[in-house]
Amino acid sequence: MPPSTRPLSEVAAQLKIPTGIVATGWPSIARQLMKMSYPLDPWQIDIGKLIFAKRKDGFYAAGVGGAALSLPRQVGKTHMIAGFIFAACIASPNTLVLWSAHRARTHNETFQSMQGIAARPAVAPFISHVRRGAGQEAVEFANGSRILFGARESGFGRGFAKVDVIVLDEAQILTEKALDDMLPATNAAPNGLVLMMGTPPKPTDPSEVFTRHRAEALAGDRDKLYIECAADPGARADDKKQWAKANPSFPTRVSAVAIERMRKNLTPDSFRREALGIWDEAAATQAAFTPEAWHACEGEAPKEGRTVFGVRFSPDGMEVALAVARRPDTGGPIFIEGLQSMPLSHGTGWLVDFLAEHASRAAQIVIDGKAGVGYLTNALREAGVKSKTLIWQPSLDQVIVAHAMVDQAVIGKDLTHSNQPELTQQVLSCTRRKIGNRGGFGWQAAEGGSVTMLEAATLAYWAARTTRRNPARKQRISV
Repeated sequence: MPPSTRPLSEVAAQLKIPTGIVATGWPSIARQLMKMSYPLDPWQIDIGKLIFAKRKDGFYAAGVGGAALSLPRQVGKTHMIAGFIFAACIASPNTLVLWSAHRARTHNETFQSMQGIAARPAVAPFISHVRRGAGQEAVEFANGSRILFGARESGFGRGFAKVDVIVLDEAQILTEKALDDMLPATNAAPNGLVLMMGTPPKPTDPSEVFTRHRAEALAGDRDKLYIECAADPGARADDKKQWAKANPSFPTRVSAVAIERMRKNLTPDSFRREALGIWDEAAATQAAFTPEAWHACEGEAPKEGRTVFGVRFSPDGMEVALAVARRPDTGGPIFIEGLQSMPLSHGTGWLVDFLAEHASRAAQIVIDGKAGVGYLTNALREAGVKSKTLIWQPSLDQVIVAHAMVDQAVIGKDLTHSNQPELTQQVLSCTRRKIGNRGGFGWQAAEGGSVTMLEAATLAYWAARTTRRNPARKQRISV
C-alpha cells in the first residue's frame, strides 16, 4: 500500500490526543476543501479531524493545551495546514488568523505559496484581496475572514486584541517570550486555537515551547494534541524503508531524489532531525536547566556588593569568555551576567585591559582553563595586578562544587540574571557531563554550540558565594 494512503494511526510515531472528544468540526472543513478542489491524503485528513475535534462544551479539545505537529521536511505540512486554514476561513465568516514563521525568509516563502493557493480557479471566488506590501501581507476573504502573515524575528504577532487561530511555523525556534506576546490574543476569541508545527530542534535552537509541549504531551497531558512522524531512533540514513516511515508523502508525492538531496547537503545529525524527524532525546529530556526555572530567576543587578569576575578558556583553546557576579551587601540572590566571549584568535588584550582596569574594585578574579590560565595570570601581573589573593585558579574539586552551586541556585532562586541572550542560549541548550568518579558534573555544550560563557558565569557565582575578600571601598561597578 503506498505510504500516502495510510491512515494517521499507521503513520505517526507519536500520537497523543486530548481527552473528552465527542465531535469534530471537520465536516464543514471538508466541504470547503471539496469546493476548493483541494485534495488531501488520508493521514492529513485524520490530522484535520483531530485539530478541529471538540469536547461536549463545543470548545476545541486542543483549545486549552494547543496542537503541535513534529514533521520532517518535504512532508507537505504547509500545504496541509494551508488547506485547513483556508477552509476554516471560508466556513466561518470574520475569522482572523495569524500565521507566523520565525525567519523572514520562511515567512516570504510561505506567503508566496499562499498567494498561489488564493489564485487557484476554485479558490479565487472566495478571495476579495491579497495584500502584498511589506509588513502588510494578508489574504482577505469575501466573507470578512483574514489571514495575516509575518515573521516573529521582526516582532510580528504583538498587539492584536482578538485572534481566532494562531499558526506558529518553525516551532522549533519559538521562545516562551514570543509565545507570551501572541497567546493572549486568542483569549478574547470565542473558540481560540493555537497550532504549532516544525521539525525536531537543533540543540542550539531556542525551542523551549516546542520541547515543553512534546514532553508534556508524552507525559500524558490531557489537553494537548501532539503528532510526530519519525523514523526509528537508530535508523540508517540510507534506509528507504525508514524514509517511508518518517515521511508519509514518500515515495508518492516526494521523490527519492529530493530526500537524497537533503542527505547530500545536510550533516548526518541534521539529516536525522530534518529528514527523518528524529528528536535528540538528550536535548529533549536531559537539559541541565528548564526554561521555567531559568526565566524565574530574571532580575536586576544590585547597586552595591562584592563583584567577582570569572574567566573561562574553552578546552579546545578556541574561545575565552568573561562573566561577572555580584553578591549584594544586603544579602539575597547573587546576580550573574555574561560580559564578553571572543575567539582566542583575537587575542586576550581586551581581557587584560578590562580586568586590570577593574581589579582594584573586584573582590575576586577566577581564571580556569589550561589554554590560557597561566598566560593571563602573568599578563595581569605585568599590567599591575599585584595582589596575590585577588586571582584564583580553582581546583577540580572546586569546579565541581561551583557547578553544583549554580545548579541548586537556579532551582532555589538563589541566583538572578538579566536574560542576556548569549548566556541564556547556552543555559537552555546545555546538558550535563560527568566530572570525576564521585557524582560531579559540568556543563556539556550542544552540538555546534558553546558553554564557555556559562562556565565563566558559574565560576564567578561560586567565587562570589565563597570569597571573604572585600576591596577597600564599596563597589559601584556598572555591569
